[in-house]
Amino acid sequence: MLKNKKKWVSIGNGLQYREHPTRKHGVRFDRYYRGRYTVAGKTVTIGFGWESQGWTKIKSLEKLCEFRRNAQKGIKPRNLKEERELQEQRRREEELKAQIERQRNITLDEVAQRYIEWAIENKKSYYDDINRYQNHIKPRLGEKRLSELSPFDLERVKSQLLKKGLSPATVKHCLVLVRQIINKAIAWGLWRGENPVSKIKLPRLNNQRIRFLSYEEADLLLEHLQKVSPQLHNMALLSLHTGMRAGEIFNLKWQHIDFKNRIIYVADPKSGRSRITHMTNTVKSMFAKMQKGDPEELVFKNRKGGKITEISNSFSRAVKQLGFNDGITDTRQRVTFHTLRHTFASWLAIEGTPILTIKELLGHKTLAMTERYSHLIPDAKKEAISIIDKRMRKGKSITVLHSQNDG
Repeated sequence: MLKNKKKWVSIGNGLQYREHPTRKHGVRFDRYYRGRYTVAGKTVTIGFGWESQGWTKIKSLEKLCEFRRNAQKGIKPRNLKEERELQEQRRREEELKAQIERQRNITLDEVAQRYIEWAIENKKSYYDDINRYQNHIKPRLGEKRLSELSPFDLERVKSQLLKKGLSPATVKHCLVLVRQIINKAIAWGLWRGENPVSKIKLPRLNNQRIRFLSYEEADLLLEHLQKVSPQLHNMALLSLHTGMRAGEIFNLKWQHIDFKNRIIYVADPKSGRSRITHMTNTVKSMFAKMQKGDPEELVFKNRKGGKITEISNSFSRAVKQLGFNDGITDTRQRVTFHTLRHTFASWLAIEGTPILTIKELLGHKTLAMTERYSHLIPDAKKEAISIIDKRMRKGKSITVLHSQNDG
C-alpha cells in the first residue's frame, strides 16, 4: 500500500481522483481517476487508471457517462471488465468470421501442399503420395475449393482415371489419398465440412492371393534365406509351417510357446483376437536350437534388440534372385512374405484338410475368408457324389421317369 495515501477529490458528475504521494506526471502529481454511479439503489464504483497511463479527466468522464447510461438501460458494458469481455468476444467473432472465409476459399491444392510437407516427415510412402497427387489429382481437382468439392466431382475423376487405363487399385489409392488430405485438413482446423470421399464407392479390388509355393520352391527359398539371414529363415519357416502372419511373428514371445504340448499361442494384432496353432516337428526343432529368452522376451528381435516392424528387404532380394517373380505383373501372383501363409493353407487344402479346420488354423473370422482354398481340396465334390452312387448300387435299382417333354 502507498504511504501517506491522499484523499479522494470529487470533480463532479460522479468522477473523483486522488494524487500519487510521490510520482509526478508533468508538473503535478500523477492522478488516479475513478467513477461512481447509482442504479436501482446500488452504488457502483469503477477504477479507471492513472493519468500517466492515458486516463485523462475527459476520457474517464466519457467512460463513466457511457457506463451509467448503459446501466440505466440495462445493457452492457457497464464497467471496464464487461467492456474488455465484449471486446474479446468481438475479436473472437471477427477471427471466426475470417477463418470461415479462409476455409470457404481454401483449395484442395493448398491443403495438399501442407499434407505433403507432413507426409515427407511422417510417411515412408510419401513419394507415392506425391506422384499420385501431381499426376492424377492436382490436374483435375487441385484448384477446387473444398467448399465446392462434391461426391459427383470425385465420381467423375474416378471414371476419368479408369477410362485412362489406370488399374482399379491405383484409382483407389488416388481417392484414398484425397480422403487423407481432407481428413488432415479437418484435424488441423483448416476445414470444418464433411469429407466428400466418404460418400462415394471406391473401386472394388480382388486382392486375394492366387500364388502359392510348391514344396520344391519352399525348400529353395528356405535354403537361400538360411545363407542370408538365419533369423529371417526361421521366421519364414514358422509362417510356412503354421500360417502365422508377419505381425503375429513379430509379437511372438517365449511365453507363447508351449514345448510340452507343442502349442503356440498366437496373438493376432490385426483382429485383436488370439488363437492356438500347433508345432510341427520341424518348428519344435527350430525353437529348440534357438537361444531361449525370458518369458516376456520377444523370440525375434531387430538389431537393437527391439521389436521388428517390417520384413527385411533380404526376403524380396532372395525372391528376386530365385526368379520367383520373373515376368509376373499381377500382384496376386507375386511372391511376398504373406505368400508363405497362403502356401500353408493351400498345402492343407491340397491334402484334403476340412475347410473349417483351415479356418481355425488361420484365425479367420468367417468361413467366407477361407473359401478361397476350397477349390484346392482334391475331388471333394466328385467324392461326395460318388458316395451316393456306391450306396445306391448296394440297394434296389432306380427307375428314372422321363417327362413327356424329354427328348
